[in-house]
Amino acid sequence: MFTRMRSKAFTMSWNLLLIFIGSFVFAVGVKAVALPHEFISGGMSGLCLLIYYATQKLSPGVWYFIINVPIFIIGWLLISRRFFLYSIFGMLTLALAIDLVQFTIPVHDQMLAAIAGGAIIGTGAGITLHSLGSSGGNDVIAVLLNQKFNIRMGTFFFGFNLVLFSFSLGVIDVDRVLYSLVMSFVTAQMLDYVLTFFNQRKIVFIISEASQQIAEAINERLKRGGTFLYGRGTYTRKQRKIVMTVLNNFELKRLEGIVFDIDPDAFVIIERTFNVLGRGFSRRKVY
Repeated sequence: MFTRMRSKAFTMSWNLLLIFIGSFVFAVGVKAVALPHEFISGGMSGLCLLIYYATQKLSPGVWYFIINVPIFIIGWLLISRRFFLYSIFGMLTLALAIDLVQFTIPVHDQMLAAIAGGAIIGTGAGITLHSLGSSGGNDVIAVLLNQKFNIRMGTFFFGFNLVLFSFSLGVIDVDRVLYSLVMSFVTAQMLDYVLTFFNQRKIVFIISEASQQIAEAINERLKRGGTFLYGRGTYTRKQRKIVMTVLNNFELKRLEGIVFDIDPDAFVIIERTFNVLGRGFSRRKVY
């Protein structure tokens, strides 16, 4: 029981730390790069600005609160209460971080600023979404769509901003909209990269006459398991055992040495996979 409680405490502290760091990195991208160049913020904050420009009623902050209320209710009902509470913390931390960041990064070229801002914002968002919470707003919808329909979060963010910026063309000059779109694209790519970086693995298929010996060497020297797939060569018509195994990037070169030391004529196929769930790899993320 003590071990279980300690594990939960560590999980909570780890998630809060990810949200805290991610929020401050995100805030640096917004306050130190995007705002000095007057780029349009995407997501719900950008939607609130657009509603304010169109209606001239209330304020962007009030609109942001109004829109976030149903979004957080959705998070509570359709994702989990734990996700809801972490996201409340994320939204408050992000608001605090944006107020605390009072410096600018001296990038003078507009295109370089859009790329730099997108990279920093995407990194911050990715770190936050590595936790079991979010920063509210679009993050809640992105998590829900990813959980229910496996839609990549970066893809959703960019698609939402593309529609949003299209409606902004009548209100804001075209150049600023296009630079903001570039920043949004870089943000989406960086977000997906950060989310998948630590989960990337290599799936390897090894076709060899010495498949049994290779499999045993993988077990002993790499401490990795594998699976035999049974196939037949289209030319020789011989039945063979194909070794399939999953490794991280650091183990790949060691595997090549093991395989070709045993069988110089082996045929090795290596493919990248974005995520592997199971013992020895990533655990299934449950919000």
